[in-house]
Amino acid sequence: MKTIKTNLFFALLLLLTGNCFASSIGVGPIKTFGIFAETETASTIARLELVKLGKYQVLDRFDMRELEDYDTFQSCFGKTCLIEYGKKLNVDYILSGNIDGLGNKIVVTLKLIDIKSETIIKSHSSEFNNQEVELQRMIGIVIQEMHDIDVDPLLKKQLMFNNENITSNNVGRVSNRGPRMGLAYMTGTLNELAVRPESQGGLEISPLVSNLGYQFEAVYVGTDKFSALFEGLINFTGLEQGKFLPSFAILNGFRFGKQGWEFAFGPSFGLTKTSVGFFAKGGDQFGDEGTYWTEDEYNASAFGENDLWTEYEYDFTRNLDTRGRLDINTRWIWAVGRTFQSGALNVPVNIFYSSQKNGGMAGVSVGFNITRSKKSIN
Repeated sequence: MKTIKTNLFFALLLLLTGNCFASSIGVGPIKTFGIFAETETASTIARLELVKLGKYQVLDRFDMRELEDYDTFQSCFGKTCLIEYGKKLNVDYILSGNIDGLGNKIVVTLKLIDIKSETIIKSHSSEFNNQEVELQRMIGIVIQEMHDIDVDPLLKKQLMFNNENITSNNVGRVSNRGPRMGLAYMTGTLNELAVRPESQGGLEISPLVSNLGYQFEAVYVGTDKFSALFEGLINFTGLEQGKFLPSFAILNGFRFGKQGWEFAFGPSFGLTKTSVGFFAKGGDQFGDEGTYWTEDEYNASAFGENDLWTEYEYDFTRNLDTRGRLDINTRWIWAVGRTFQSGALNVPVNIFYSSQKNGGMAGVSVGFNITRSKKSIN
């Protein structure tokens, strides 16, 4: 009697187990676009997530590769082709779909086809933040929701694409942190310093100079159509002409609308050298117009002994001079520009003017950066 009961128990267990896994399923190719994962990788992940469900007998990739014309079906994405594929595999169902990387989101779309009825019985699509490292979790969520299985709400919240507030993924959160490069033209006293001979304390370079730097920024107010920014810019001028002219700017910026128009202003600080002296007016004993005399040079010359500077009405003032003492130089920057976008690529273009006493620099600056995806939940 005991033996009969035992046999009945095992028979019932086998019957229940057989019912649980009565349906077989194969995973067809899952097309990927705009992400690093390839089609075969996506299909392997989907196969693993189906196994976790415990609802099907899932054909593994070795079983599927036993099909003589296996390679023929690896470009099979349409319903008719997938049904034929399922019949060749002799399965009840086949799963396929596509995964698309679209800017700052990943869209996972899957469909489940009943081979016997030749119909799509289930399909589901979800949008996730562009965190490809979490692709397996994304596919798992779509498969679970296709089968009416409750998904961990915290996991879903962390992965799902938030399309409610533009500032979370668009204008209000765009960061133009990145390299900057451009050209500027020196005006006024800076122009004079640029073209003055080195023997007279000048730079002896072209007043059209390059700018190379890096911008840091942070958004302290962000809405769907307006952002207030704190910007810091480290900049080096004149490197292409063998000069090293560093500066650091602290700017307050405002970015408007979806087009990314921007206006910024603030102080710039740099190092410069100055000396006390005067510039010759020309037509007198002090040389051609623009010749620079420092106070020390004047006092050491015969002119100093005769005190001729008063006779010719010269005034000693502090001027830019590469031979002089090191000082901190301040300027005020005005800039206006626009950020052009192509997918995740941002290209900020700015026109600026950096002013100081009796001179300044006017130019254009271009940068680039990639909109970074949100941090991994791990």
